[in-house]
Amino acid sequence: MADDEKRKRFVCLVSTGIDSPVAAYLMSRYADITLVHAYNYPFVDEIDKEVFLKIAERLHKVTRKISKLYIIHHGITLSEIKKRVRESLTCVMCKRFMLRYGKEIAEKENANAIVTGDSLGQVASQTLDNIFVEQYELRFPVIRPLIGFDKDEIVRIAKEIGTYDISIEKNISCKATPKKPTTRAKIENVLEEEKRLDVDGILEEVMSRVEIIKL
Repeated sequence: MADDEKRKRFVCLVSTGIDSPVAAYLMSRYADITLVHAYNYPFVDEIDKEVFLKIAERLHKVTRKISKLYIIHHGITLSEIKKRVRESLTCVMCKRFMLRYGKEIAEKENANAIVTGDSLGQVASQTLDNIFVEQYELRFPVIRPLIGFDKDEIVRIAKEIGTYDISIEKNISCKATPKKPTTRAKIENVLEEEKRLDVDGILEEVMSRVEIIKL
């Protein structure tokens, strides 16, 4: 393997759910990993952060490829989205911001790509239409190693690496999720709704409050 291949780094967006830790684990075979967690308080219980740290510690133990964690206070962003954007587009808009965080951190860390736990069609934000809209204009590589996996396959790997029990222990759910999220978002509608938000101002505020933890 060439020297430049050995130095690859990926920024992995990791929640407290089952899927994204598996995605980070799979891609750790190819690169060093920086984990980024969107902490959604007050739309999730405060224990969400503790669960993420347990998942990060477990991933570090099984991969030895993780040296740094970023915790993003994404609840600030969600509050603005909930106040100003059409409710059905909450999940799509949420994901657009998470990818923006990932890009900003990736550029800071000299990383080559963002990794997500998307698996096609499993939840509302992961339909083909929504995935296209969420990444629109990002101009940065996004890797989705689980895109063709079914839930049983993902759960099997999560159990093998020891993250499954951590993910399900507290049953953390996000209260910002709309009752009827759109599954076929249109880019023109999303961009129009996004004009209601001070995107640059939100990003600046949220990134100024980021917590960085070195393992």
